[in-house]
Amino acid sequence: MPKNSNSSSSAMSGFCSHTGIFQSLKPPTALPPETLPLTVAQYSLSLQLTLPWPNSSTALINSATGHRISYSDFTLRVTTLAASLQTRFGLSKGDTAFVLSPNSTFIPILYFSLLSIGVVISPANPISTDAEISRQIELSKPVIAFATSATRHKLPKLRYGTVVIDSPELESMTNRSDFELRRVEVEVSQSDVAAIIYSSGTTGQVKGVMLTHRNLISMVANYYAQKPERSSPAVILYTVPYFHVFGLSYCLKSVATAETVVVMERFEMRKMLKAVEEFRVSDIAVAPPVIVGMIKERAKKEDGLDLSSLRMVLCGGAPLGKEAIKAFTEKFPNTQCVQGYGLSESTGAVSRAVTEQEFLRWGSTGRLIPNTEAKIIDPITGNALPPGKQGELWVRGPTVMRGYVGDTKATAETLVKAAGGGGWWLRTGDICYFDENGFLFVVDRLKELIKYKGYQVAPAELEQLLQSHPHIIDAAVIPYPDEEAGEVPMAFVVRNPKSNIIDERQVIDFIARQVAPYKKIRRVSFVSTIPRSAAGKILRKELKKMVIPNSKM
Repeated sequence: MPKNSNSSSSAMSGFCSHTGIFQSLKPPTALPPETLPLTVAQYSLSLQLTLPWPNSSTALINSATGHRISYSDFTLRVTTLAASLQTRFGLSKGDTAFVLSPNSTFIPILYFSLLSIGVVISPANPISTDAEISRQIELSKPVIAFATSATRHKLPKLRYGTVVIDSPELESMTNRSDFELRRVEVEVSQSDVAAIIYSSGTTGQVKGVMLTHRNLISMVANYYAQKPERSSPAVILYTVPYFHVFGLSYCLKSVATAETVVVMERFEMRKMLKAVEEFRVSDIAVAPPVIVGMIKERAKKEDGLDLSSLRMVLCGGAPLGKEAIKAFTEKFPNTQCVQGYGLSESTGAVSRAVTEQEFLRWGSTGRLIPNTEAKIIDPITGNALPPGKQGELWVRGPTVMRGYVGDTKATAETLVKAAGGGGWWLRTGDICYFDENGFLFVVDRLKELIKYKGYQVAPAELEQLLQSHPHIIDAAVIPYPDEEAGEVPMAFVVRNPKSNIIDERQVIDFIARQVAPYKKIRRVSFVSTIPRSAAGKILRKELKKMVIPNSKM
């Protein structure tokens, strides 16, 4: 809380009228000294050892086979694989490893092994096209790749080649106990790059986000400091991919907090719910479309699953509306739906709900995480705005990225030097506001706002309303060029296959009854699916290409 706050409003929101800065309302989290050589792998494993659970507790479960890996086995495999990679390939500090694989219980072992010896991990979506992979490799310049037998053909020749993850060879590299296979200790600075994460490219060409060990350590420290009191380890199921910052951050924090992680290689709604029942899952990490899917799956008469173990669903990646949260709460009355907000550029964390009070602030993404500051900037005047006013969110803190690899122009446009040597402000590109109690609300992407006759229309608001319709499975909204208005909202709608009765006029009228006239849907296209990124973000540029000739966005 700022010392110079002079009103109860400022004290409750964390806003300082003199600086225009919102301070985190959370107690500061202690971090290791910056000069201490330390990898995030070492840090997470050291925190895991401080917890009361025995080292024989389960670290990972394969949801398809039920195979389990204990924490003691996990640590041994990490150490052995790291030594094998040093010995066999000569991998050394500063090298980059490209990872092209779906989720599996092996990926956390691989990540921790590489990070522990100072190798930069650069994971990518396994369904990426050849052109996308070529661009990613051009940015990260890896010397080695790790892929599955199904994805290895997408990769070019690299200095140390491609290691096939689902091969007996790699399995043996995690189990060898040769005396001579001892890991060479490497001194890694916290300021060294640990990971290159590819931005989703929803509005432009993909960029490689450089995250340092310090960035990741700061993220892990916040999760560890705010972990809830438990009598036994949490059992968490990931639907989010390990190649995304959401999955990477959870991979690291799950070890630090000694969680048991249930890993699904390929997401299917019904299989996910069955895994919750079988493994008594207490927490799920999801993107918003999964929340909508859970609501509709639970509404089926033949559900019949015992999901009583489920206590929390953690949602991130895109805004989730109040209506969706309300519907979820009705279907899952004993499960908290918890929102958070972050970006690849902020190591996947800016704000999140932690307490019961914060869980109940529906539509909010919680409060700023510890050690973090923010500003709401008017996109036109550049002035900092107080609580209740919408503008672009800027954030500052130890989780802010180093920059974009090989792209100084994009880095300069995104990171702004703070006055007085106070680090860097990250321009998020998101339109947000803080309320009088310091809760953050995400409105939409700055570049995705629809300009209708001078009014700004947020696609996310209309999408949330559309998705609440019982005959609509999914929906997206884009700006459509209009000679008179400039742009009009156009909806893409996926109908429930059992309810093909809804038509364009009904969609338009459904929205018109709930919004101001300038927000009305003016055009509708029915599609079989909405293109989304791995994190659940709508790929509006793909939709624009379908209806707007020569569209580049």
